[in-house]
Amino acid sequence: MTPRIAASIDLNQNEIVNGLRGLGMTVQILSATGKGCPDILVGHIKSNILLEIKGEGGRLTSHQVLWHDAWHGQVAVVRSLDEAIAEINRVIKGR
Repeated sequence: MTPRIAASIDLNQNEIVNGLRGLGMTVQILSATGKGCPDILVGHIKSNILLEIKGEGGRLTSHQVLWHDAWHGQVAVVRSLDEAIAEINRVIKGR
């Protein structure tokens, strides 16, 4: 069995996580889960929002594409705190 290589964390993840927490949201970091699972789970106003964090120009890996395609719930790719907040607001308004 090949040892698992540590999940790469985009440089903007801490900024986004800290920003969301600073706004009173709960954030569970999932990036170490691997297998294409999104980077974070955000809890806000009784909603759960899955976010994949990518840096400028970053693209989904093949595992992430498969995971996103197979997932029957909400998941979004964000590159900044502003994009994360916009997606969270979209989910909250759409429920």
